[in-house]
Amino acid sequence: MIGSSARPLLFLDVDGPLIPFGATREEYPNGHPTYTAQDSGSHPLLARVDPGLGPRLSALPCDLVWAATWEDEANECLAPLLGLPRLPVVAWPEPSERGELRGLHWKTRALRDWAAGRPFAWLDDEITEADRAWVRAHHPAPALLHRVDPRHGLTAADLATVDAWLRAAR
Repeated sequence: MIGSSARPLLFLDVDGPLIPFGATREEYPNGHPTYTAQDSGSHPLLARVDPGLGPRLSALPCDLVWAATWEDEANECLAPLLGLPRLPVVAWPEPSERGELRGLHWKTRALRDWAAGRPFAWLDDEITEADRAWVRAHHPAPALLHRVDPRHGLTAADLATVDAWLRAAR
């Protein structure tokens, strides 16, 4: 899963995509959520993580990278829950060094820089058209910035969209 520089990257946010903020059971697009009761320890929201996402993410033709404010804590808490190995982690610039542009998410430039010209997909619940337009104008390779509904988290439809894009981007 990790290693080949020819494969596209998939940047994964945690809060929203992997830990849904919570719709009611009736609002989940696939019927009832598949979340299981987990020993959440110091992270009570980990019970919302669907462990079935790990194998589905691992099966995608890409290199997975944590792109969340959790940073390496994602490897400590989420990777084992999802059955994923330790993943690379994007280290974010200090807020004073982000050089934010009007309307652009603070992660956008850092992810473009981390990709270093490789194709990438980014799953996050805060992506806007401003981010997509900026990446189109400033990144030489294909990129998919896919917004995940934070009420539901990552769905089968989201994964199908990303999988199709990744296969086309190779």
